[in-house]
Amino acid sequence: MEVGLSISRQELLCIEVPAGPSGFVVFGASGDLVRRKLLVSLFRLFQQGLVNEQFFILGAGRKKLSDEQFREDTQQIIKEKTNESKPLGLEPFSNLLYYIVGKYDDAVFYDNIKNKLEQLNQKHKVNDNIIFYLSVPPPLYDTIVENLGSAGLSCSMQAKLVIEKPFGRDLQSAIELNNNIHKCFDESQVYRIDHYLGKETVQNILMFRFANAIFEPVWNRNYIDHVQITIAESAGIEHRGSYYDKSGALRDMFQNHMLQMLSLAAMEPPASFEADSIRNEKVKLLNSIRPFSTDCPDNSIVRGQYCDGVINGKKVIGYRSESEINQDSKTETFVAAKLFIDNWRWKDVPFYLRTGKRLAQKDTEIAITFKNVPHSMFTSMELEQMPPNVLVLRIQPKEGILLNFQAKRPGSKKCMSTLTMNFNYSELFGAEMPEAYQRLLLDCMLGDQTLFTRQDGIEAAWNLLMPILDAWENRDSALEEYPAGAESFSAADKLIESDGRKWRKLLNS
Repeated sequence: MEVGLSISRQELLCIEVPAGPSGFVVFGASGDLVRRKLLVSLFRLFQQGLVNEQFFILGAGRKKLSDEQFREDTQQIIKEKTNESKPLGLEPFSNLLYYIVGKYDDAVFYDNIKNKLEQLNQKHKVNDNIIFYLSVPPPLYDTIVENLGSAGLSCSMQAKLVIEKPFGRDLQSAIELNNNIHKCFDESQVYRIDHYLGKETVQNILMFRFANAIFEPVWNRNYIDHVQITIAESAGIEHRGSYYDKSGALRDMFQNHMLQMLSLAAMEPPASFEADSIRNEKVKLLNSIRPFSTDCPDNSIVRGQYCDGVINGKKVIGYRSESEINQDSKTETFVAAKLFIDNWRWKDVPFYLRTGKRLAQKDTEIAITFKNVPHSMFTSMELEQMPPNVLVLRIQPKEGILLNFQAKRPGSKKCMSTLTMNFNYSELFGAEMPEAYQRLLLDCMLGDQTLFTRQDGIEAAWNLLMPILDAWENRDSALEEYPAGAESFSAADKLIESDGRKWRKLLNS
């Protein structure tokens, strides 16, 4: 049974600070991410008046385009994404777009960018507040950063560098990447984007935990039985075959999204709502996770790979039949793990994490299961073991918060049932959830690094996972197949059922 939730609107505190003068240089401007996410998100910010009048976007790429072609392409993309024939503000926004073509390893390209920026800086008066956004394959990061430094484009402390995950493919490459970046940019200039951190419900973890006195006192080993974190995707690898087969779920999802969500859900209270205070606690939490056992890794982390199956009544092919995938690939598409955090708050509380592709439903959530009452007075009602209270932070596709609790329902005095208090963002606030990139791009323009990962956090995550990556690479570790459309596989089930618990059902499955 579900019960609703209402808000007192006069108590809402929502102050959005508009950005100051900013110029974006987007490398890989004709690429998929720019087309699907970045341009539309920047346009939405422009519509909302959160982008300063002193603003421009300079697309930089290898594809030959004129300014006018880039503007026309952008207009078409925005019309398609917004489902509007004449989106408000599209014409003035597109007039702020420019394009420059060149090769990423050519020093002349960066000299041309520098000259173009001098012209645009004079025209739009952004006061050298330039954001260099690297929407390119990771192997190009070092090349672009080095050339930006050589051209003197990273010298100004107003300059910022934005890079997408993955931040290295192992600990050593992550360290090397960070070292190369720091030759040209200070850490205060670097914004490592993890788009999950821009999702409203992920951000709400901090508010929910630390702004409510009723929850934080029970947010510990004395009251919580276990925590489950799920990122389930019904989609396959889509057009990312060549990248994904060299990466796998552990690198693609676990090292970043999963551990970032874990750190927010389990970290200690920060001293303030400032970027470094929050990121300090996240790093402390990551460093407190108990190392995986390399002797018997299958006792704490397992992997699977999807094969042919059915999703929503439609047959889909297996991973090894996907485009650009090796026929003998051992790459995992599903990872399940059991983690422990060795600190005062969480000692011996298991955290069960799972992420997989081609599963029954798309579902991302953090579920906190509380311990049962120490003594039941309802044994005469055959309710000696009542269902536990469960708090669910739903991140997608239906963003919100659910709380399951026991209550009497009308009828006999022995009538008891589980009620669900359901807070749904879109229903409650009457609006679509903003795209995660909108939040992150605005914060970047504002110089707020709260939702961006820091160097030591990246290295802490890689340090935790390296023994598993090494074991999977150097040993014939088990890789279990599961049919597309499944919710799990036997090794993942055993991981949690051996403790007398079960995975939560995927949303709507």
